[in-house]
Amino acid sequence: MQSVKYWLSEHPRIVGFRWSHIQSWGSTWSFLFSSIAAYIVTATFLHLFLLLIRGRRPVPLGKIPALHSLAMALISVLIFFGILFSAAGEIRDTRWFWRRSKTPLQWLFCFPLGTRPSGRVFFWSYVFYLSRFLHLFRTYFRILRRRRLAFFQVFNQSILLCMTYLWLEFSQSFQVPAILSMTLVYSMVYGYRFWTAIGLPSAWPPFVIHCQMLLLGCNLVWHFGVLFLHFLKGGCNGIGAWVFNSVLNALILFFFLNFYVKKHLSRKYDASLVQPAGSEIMDHPQFTLKEKKKKKNA
Repeated sequence: MQSVKYWLSEHPRIVGFRWSHIQSWGSTWSFLFSSIAAYIVTATFLHLFLLLIRGRRPVPLGKIPALHSLAMALISVLIFFGILFSAAGEIRDTRWFWRRSKTPLQWLFCFPLGTRPSGRVFFWSYVFYLSRFLHLFRTYFRILRRRRLAFFQVFNQSILLCMTYLWLEFSQSFQVPAILSMTLVYSMVYGYRFWTAIGLPSAWPPFVIHCQMLLLGCNLVWHFGVLFLHFLKGGCNGIGAWVFNSVLNALILFFFLNFYVKKHLSRKYDASLVQPAGSEIMDHPQFTLKEKKKKKNA
């Protein structure tokens, strides 16, 4: 265990990490905006191009989505334990500075004013930011397999990429519990996707949608926690970026609920068209037997 903790939280490169526009890859605003623009343009182009040349026929991808899901599940587990051990190490080493004003739990939600994006926690926040680029491949897989470009998926991926950048750029409070909850959920979701991709039975009701609902609920609680501590403890670092982050999260929540309600209602409507009310009873063997007897008697 000590060896694992060393490689995840005590290695000199992790302890000495510093977010810098010169040294950190992908750390400039121009890179962020150009990456998001390139993602949206390529996803749209791929969708339209495939519609023109192949119509609605899916492109076979083999085991590539399964391998991607397995890789993302393992990366999420790595980041989860990395930031967990790193947060414990940061609390241990810096508690002397803020122990009179905060508890360790409060520090997780509300960084002290003047916090710089350096050290263990921000190293794993940077790794999480880079991992967001790997999440983008899910959009391309969806287009290739289903011929559909979902607005919510493109919007959600773009917003999350932007948010994780803001966490680093402004040393934003809230990011430790957010990364812990997101990586925990991602490890389960991508593990489940790998499970189903290799042909094992899927869960019912939909596992992925319920995990997304759980994650959105956790983020809502974390946001209220930061807001409460900001006014109670005299300010949290990066609160301006947190406000913008809250607006983006509210948009994600709105679009997700809108998508979920529409999908749920459309399923109910389709079910009522395919199978009218009372059809389960009509198909019951005992009922059919009675109907046959009535017809014979008639």
